[in-house]
Amino acid sequence: MAERVRFTVDGRPAEADAGASLLAALWNDGVRAVRTSVTGGPRGPLCGMGTCFECSVTVDGEPHVRSCLTPLREGMDVQLRASGGVGEIEQAPLGASEEPLDAEVVVVGSGPAGLAAAVHAAEAGAETLLVDTHAQAGGQIWRHREAPPRAALPWLRHFARSKARSLAAATVVDATPRQLLVDHGGRPRRVSYSRLVLATGARELFLPFPGWTLPGVVGVGGAQALVKAGARVSGLRVIVAGSGPLLLAAAAVLARAGARVVGVAEQAPLARVLGFGAGLWRAPGKLLEGLGYGAGLVGVRYRAGSWVRAVEEKGGALCATLGDGRRSWRWECDVLATGYGLVPNLELPRLLGCETSGERVATGDAQETSVPGVYAAGELCGIAGASHALVTGAIAGLAAAGRPIPEALARRREREHGFGARLARAFALRDELRTLATPETLVCRCEDVDYARSAANASAREAKLATRAGMGPCQGRVCGPAFAFLHGWSFDTPRPPLAPVPLAVLKQEKGEQADPDPADSISWAGPEHRTREIP
Repeated sequence: MAERVRFTVDGRPAEADAGASLLAALWNDGVRAVRTSVTGGPRGPLCGMGTCFECSVTVDGEPHVRSCLTPLREGMDVQLRASGGVGEIEQAPLGASEEPLDAEVVVVGSGPAGLAAAVHAAEAGAETLLVDTHAQAGGQIWRHREAPPRAALPWLRHFARSKARSLAAATVVDATPRQLLVDHGGRPRRVSYSRLVLATGARELFLPFPGWTLPGVVGVGGAQALVKAGARVSGLRVIVAGSGPLLLAAAAVLARAGARVVGVAEQAPLARVLGFGAGLWRAPGKLLEGLGYGAGLVGVRYRAGSWVRAVEEKGGALCATLGDGRRSWRWECDVLATGYGLVPNLELPRLLGCETSGERVATGDAQETSVPGVYAAGELCGIAGASHALVTGAIAGLAAAGRPIPEALARRREREHGFGARLARAFALRDELRTLATPETLVCRCEDVDYARSAANASAREAKLATRAGMGPCQGRVCGPAFAFLHGWSFDTPRPPLAPVPLAVLKQEKGEQADPDPADSISWAGPEHRTREIP
C-alpha cells in the first residue's frame, strides 16, 4: 500500500499518496476549482506543466505557487484563495545567492532533445551541465512518478552513466552571452557556459471557445500530465478534442488509467487523417505506436472533421456541444481535454537574439543558431516528435563539444524533418476555429480579457496597453498563440524575467537589501557589466 502524506486545504485535513504532485493531490481530494480569477471566476488547471498558472495556490504562506510543479510534502498548508489580482504582498526575505556554476556546455531542457544533447556532449569529453525546471529529467513526454516509460529508460541510464551534471528545479529567468540567471528554489544562481544548447520544448496551443475556462476543462497534454503526476481519473467520463496525434496518445493514457473515454473529436478532415496514417509506412515505429493507441481505444467514438463549439456546466457535470460544420451534437462528460497541437517555447532563444523563421529557430547543419556558441534542438526546430528531438539533440550535443556530425545522423534528421512536414500538413487548423469565440469569451485567462475587448485593437501592443492582454503571470504563453491564430498578432517581445520569480531573486542579484521604495525599478548586471531594467 502506498505511503500516505497528510496536508491541509483551507484548514481542512486531507491526505494523498506520497510522490504525487500537489495538484494531483488536490484533484484526488475533489478540488477542481483551484484559484479565483481577477474577476472572481473559478479556475482549474489547464496545462498541468507550469505554463498557464491556473493552478496557483498559497503554500505555507507563500502565494502564487504552481501546484503542478510542486511535490506534495507532509504537513503542507494549502490555501485555495490565490487570485490573479494584486493583493497584499509581504516582503520576501533575501536568501543568499548560491555559488555560481560553470560548464563548457550547458543544456537547457531535459526532455528527449536535452537528454540526447547532454549525453553526447559529455561522452565527447565536454564538461556538461543539464538545467531544467522540473525535479526529474524526461520532459513532458517522458514525465513519470515511479517507473520511467520504456523509451526513456536507455537515455536516463545513459545520462546517469555519463559525467554530465544536473541542476534540477531551476528556472532560467534571464540570459546574456555566456551566462544564465537561474531561479533555484527562490535563490539566484548564475550559470556560465562556453556553448549553450537550447532544448526548451513546446507547450500546447489552446483556442478559446465559450466555457473553456470552466474547471474540468484541461489541456490534452495537461490531462496526461495530471495522470502521470498521480491524479486519479478512474470512472470519470472524458472527452478528448482538438487536433494532432497527441489526442489518441492522451486518450489511450486516460483509458489505461480507468477513465471512460466518451469520444475523440479531431478537427482535421478524415481524408487527411487517413492519408497521414497511410504515410506512416515510412516510420514503422510510429505506425506500431499508433496502432497500439488504437487498440486501447476499441469501441470509443472517433469523429474526424469535428470540434468542440462550446461547453457548459449542468448539474455538476460538463456538457459539450460539438459540430462538424453541418450538424451539431452533445456529449456529457466530467472532464474535457482539449488542445490544438504544440507551439515551441521560443522565449529564451529570442531573448538571446537567435534568428527565428516562422515558429522555429533557424539552425544550420550542426544545429547552430545565428548566435555564436548557441545551438537549438527538439521542438524549437519544428514539431516532429520524440525521434526528431533525439536526433537533433544528439547533433547539437556533438557540435557543442566540437565533434564532427556523422552522416547517418544527418540523414536521420532529414527523415524526421519530412515527418514533421507531413504532420503539419495533415493537422493544419481549419478556419472555422477562428469563429468559435463569442464577444464574451475570455481569450486572456490571466487578466480575464474577452474577445470583444481584445478585437477592438489593431495589434498586440495596443491590446496590452488597453486591456493588459498577455501581461499576466503566463506572460502571453497561453493567449499569445491564440491571438496569433485569431488576429495574426505577434507577442514576440520576450523580456526578463522569463518567468515570474520571487522579488528576492532579482534584488539579491542586484546586490541590494530591502528597498523601501516599491516604485524603484529592479535590475541585474549581466556578465559584461550590462544592466538590464526589469519593469
